[in-house]
Amino acid sequence: MDEVVIFSGSAHQEFAEEVCEFLDVPLSRSVTSRFSNDCMQTQLLASCRKSDVFIIQPLVPPTQEHLVELLMMIDAARGASAAQITAVMPHFAYARSDKKDRPRISIGGRLVADMLHTAGASRVLTMNLHSPQVHGFFSFPVDHLTAIGELANHFRGRDLSRHVVVSPDLGAAKQASQFARLLNLPVAAGQKQRVDDDKVVIDSIVGDVAGKHAIVLDDEIATGGSILEILERLQDYGAVDAAVTTTHGLFTGQAVERLSNHPFISEVVCANTVPRPENWPDLVTRSVAPLFADAIRRIHAGKSVSKLFRGVDPTHAPPVNDGLF
Repeated sequence: MDEVVIFSGSAHQEFAEEVCEFLDVPLSRSVTSRFSNDCMQTQLLASCRKSDVFIIQPLVPPTQEHLVELLMMIDAARGASAAQITAVMPHFAYARSDKKDRPRISIGGRLVADMLHTAGASRVLTMNLHSPQVHGFFSFPVDHLTAIGELANHFRGRDLSRHVVVSPDLGAAKQASQFARLLNLPVAAGQKQRVDDDKVVIDSIVGDVAGKHAIVLDDEIATGGSILEILERLQDYGAVDAAVTTTHGLFTGQAVERLSNHPFISEVVCANTVPRPENWPDLVTRSVAPLFADAIRRIHAGKSVSKLFRGVDPTHAPPVNDGLF
């Protein structure tokens, strides 16, 4: 790992430090400043020449500020003659903007992918894209990790005989099915219609939840509107209570107030892809830093990252005797 240089933007430096600790690589310093006209400037304070550079920056609020900072850090590394530049984005916010579903709107996911390429990124390393088809927006390699293995570990060792995994949306039922398979549980899903950014309607639930403890799995929780809606339907259909589980726990707006003291929620569990809210001490976080560290190590060594999916996602995992490892 002598030729690896890792930087962190300002979005989630704690996560970057944890990744570096697992890699036994120092986190190199950088400085982001502003001119009097509010323009941003970024300077990398470590040599990048002929090095394998990784820049860690999830796109979390203020999202546009963190995106521009990441683009400038990539551009600075390219100008400093880096051999390869990987944008490590534990949370890729614009994955929700993946299609033209209304007249005259931009497809933000594709635009951001183009911006990363123009800035000089050679590769993106990310986790749990909201829409898998966002892969097709990139003209360079994308390694797409999943957190469901680590989230499932939180529930292992318990008596799960009366539990069911629930997806708020039929469109996310595949990930819920993979999660349920890891815990040997049945799966159910809500029939969701999105009315607005923070307003959804769930008409019904497909699957048996009566008398059971639900484990609600969503890839991202922002305002918590979808979660509140599925909780109401679960109560209507006779569920006992619900544990809420997510990869990207953004918890924006009134989400903490809505979810932290909800009488039907037994616990809320999320990965640490984004910073945790300071005013929620009972929130359970599971670290995916070791997974990102392993992926960075394998990318640098020129090895496949498919091994990281073995036992978690059979679609992307290689055969056991593939000879790659």
